[in-house]
Amino acid sequence: MTSPVAEREAAIERTGWGNRFQPWQPRNACFWVYVAVVGYGFWYAFGLVDSQVRVYGPALAAASVIFAVYGLLFWWFTARIDRYSRQPVGLGAAAFVWGAFGATWTIAINGNTSLMNLYQKLLGQDFVLDWGPGLTAPFFEELGKGAGVLLLLYLAPRVVRTAYDGFILGAFCGLGFEILEDILYALQSAPDEFGSHQLRTSLSTVFLRLLTGFSSHILYSAVFGAGLIYLLGTPGQRRRPARGLLLMLLAMLLHFLWDSTSAFAQGSGTVLLGLLIGITLLAFAIVITVFQITVRPERRAMRAVMAPEVDAGVLSPDELAALSGGWRQRRRYRSGGGSGDRRRRKHRLEAAHDLADQLAASGGAETDRVRFTRSELARYAVA
Repeated sequence: MTSPVAEREAAIERTGWGNRFQPWQPRNACFWVYVAVVGYGFWYAFGLVDSQVRVYGPALAAASVIFAVYGLLFWWFTARIDRYSRQPVGLGAAAFVWGAFGATWTIAINGNTSLMNLYQKLLGQDFVLDWGPGLTAPFFEELGKGAGVLLLLYLAPRVVRTAYDGFILGAFCGLGFEILEDILYALQSAPDEFGSHQLRTSLSTVFLRLLTGFSSHILYSAVFGAGLIYLLGTPGQRRRPARGLLLMLLAMLLHFLWDSTSAFAQGSGTVLLGLLIGITLLAFAIVITVFQITVRPERRAMRAVMAPEVDAGVLSPDELAALSGGWRQRRRYRSGGGSGDRRRRKHRLEAAHDLADQLAASGGAETDRVRFTRSELARYAVA
């Protein structure tokens, strides 16, 4: 029978938990592909903004500030749900930058424009107005964001190990894509009414995009990224090509449905509203299901890493259940004591997470950091 300590080490190895991401990799061809694609996208975006900032600077500044706050809130939310084998901050930042500049300005805008021109020549202007967005964006935008997850898989093969990693990195790619795309939409709406009310027209676009943000690019690319890891497989994730292709196609299908709502509605406002609500609910149902599927191995890894601490009396079985469970288990644990004990229990769970991170970083070995973190955990002992 495998010992708990051996299971801990195997879980750390399998998930890549605690491994660091090294951005500078001049001997890795994927690094230069990343730099070239992001560099071109940054140059393109800078040229576009530079040509309009003198006239529409207030609209650009307002949209940038609002979406910066939106991005920080999403980052906080992702940090809250990524409570198992956490991704290095630099890896999430690299995914965000790829989505913001590489996928958006290098891949999507050029691919979409070229394919729309082909549709117009072959099928006419009316077809392009109705079906053009739905038959271009799902291909180039989802594949463009997915290419970022693929590159990061080969830039950080010791970190990106599970479908859950693909889910999180895909979400960050989608966040970068969405923020830069939405700023572009706000900038494009500023000249309406001859630019006389640029703040009003751009802010109306900003708030409309904010309302649909969580049900669009972030969601699609999270599902696509998980599917990509399932399709390719890693040392820590068995290949499931059928599941991977299904998730990738689902992401593209959701994107198609969203971009084609006007064509399906045929001018009916009631039908359009019903489609928007229905597609949003469907998208959330899919992303929650994918999250639950991909997070299960992460929870098992957390249990394996921290089980020896229960044997040593550092944690209780209830605390291990809360640590490796979902929000219901955590809420049940926090509310198990009196009102004065609730905060202590919350701090104890946070300290236990820190201990898990330190154990993963050390490969399960006893180090000064591990011992210090364990002593901090003991300070919040619950009676």
